[in-house]
Amino acid sequence: MRCATKERSGDLEAWETALRTAVLAAGAEALGGLLEGIGSGRQAEPVNCPTCGHRMESRGRRGKELLTILGPVRYRRTRLECPVCQRALYPGDEELDIVGTTRSPGMRRMMARMGSKSTFKEGRDDLKALAGLTVSAKDVERVAEAVGAEMEVWLGRERKGWIAYRPTGLVAKTIEVLYIEADGTGVPMVREEVAGRRGKQADGSARTREAKLGCVFTQTRTDRKGRAVRDPDSTSFVGAIETAEEFGRRLYAEAVRRGLYHAKRVILLGDAAEWVKGLQVMHFPQATYITDLYHAREHVADLCRLLFAGQDKQMVAHRLRWWMDLDAGRVEKIVTEAQRQLPASGSNREEAIGGIAYLSKNKEHMRYAQFRRGGLFVGSGVIEAGCKSLIGLRLKQSGMEWSVRGANAIIALRCMIQSGRLEEYWESRVG
Repeated sequence: MRCATKERSGDLEAWETALRTAVLAAGAEALGGLLEGIGSGRQAEPVNCPTCGHRMESRGRRGKELLTILGPVRYRRTRLECPVCQRALYPGDEELDIVGTTRSPGMRRMMARMGSKSTFKEGRDDLKALAGLTVSAKDVERVAEAVGAEMEVWLGRERKGWIAYRPTGLVAKTIEVLYIEADGTGVPMVREEVAGRRGKQADGSARTREAKLGCVFTQTRTDRKGRAVRDPDSTSFVGAIETAEEFGRRLYAEAVRRGLYHAKRVILLGDAAEWVKGLQVMHFPQATYITDLYHAREHVADLCRLLFAGQDKQMVAHRLRWWMDLDAGRVEKIVTEAQRQLPASGSNREEAIGGIAYLSKNKEHMRYAQFRRGGLFVGSGVIEAGCKSLIGLRLKQSGMEWSVRGANAIIALRCMIQSGRLEEYWESRVG
């Protein structure tokens, strides 16, 4: 038996690292040889300048260094130049999808994924530790935001098609229940992005902009107790910092893509914010609108605090009783009893009147017992979790401040990843 205190005769981690470095270097050299012949030599067909239309002429070959997942690779390719406007083109760069960048598609994919999941500094460190690739945090930021912006352009083209889509003839109803949820969460912004905007700061100014997030998922069955069960891997997300009107079109297009016209039932779930309810009017008139149960409970709790200020036992007793009524869908009962408890005067009275009006206005969207008997979800937990995990964990970390462009790029990237559409996007670039 070898003595436990005997010094090791080898350092396995050092060997692994050294061998990986050598293998990657050999691979990079081989890749450079493969790239050398791409985009070089006489073009099969004349190339006309995309700016002025004149025929472009060859100006020999130019070198380029490309950072790949194997490491840096140097190669040469033909340069074409317009004799009239001097615009230059590199056919090889177009063929390899590296126009205007020194990062290979594989490298951009890795950097974008790293930049979407954690801070750009952490992405830099992970690339070094896991792949042996050296880049700066700023490089990760630029690439991740550039890829996210390109994805948003791709999604925009797709969105136009789905918005224009109209089914012809009878449509087979193959989806049992299609759910659409929407919510918003504040994202901290750089000063220029909130200048002149009203917000919740002590001086009335804004520090954040609302990122709107939507999701679409399906339900086919209920469990043994009749509770709704979300179909596995059926959730897709869309989001951006934009107006409610723009977001409405975005969410509608995603719902159409996911089978809006093929659903037997469509459910719109939200917190009764006016812009969320407006989605039904503008885009989903066929949907049953359900006010999220947990937001409704919060509203009832707030109402109890106004009606029974300083009477803790009364406040708790009414809150618990009215929550039971809410679960049963007896909203009118809550409204009637709350009206009897209104203070004679004061600010609490005015706020409580508004709270009671809210319940009365939304009562048809709060028939929770009826919805549950129908095997439906009554809570918008999916989108609330999405706001926390998809947006909050990445864009709302301590000290972060974003531009609208940067935030929207990362949101687009994270939505694509969470929706399982990343490979679809990259394959579209190859095609």
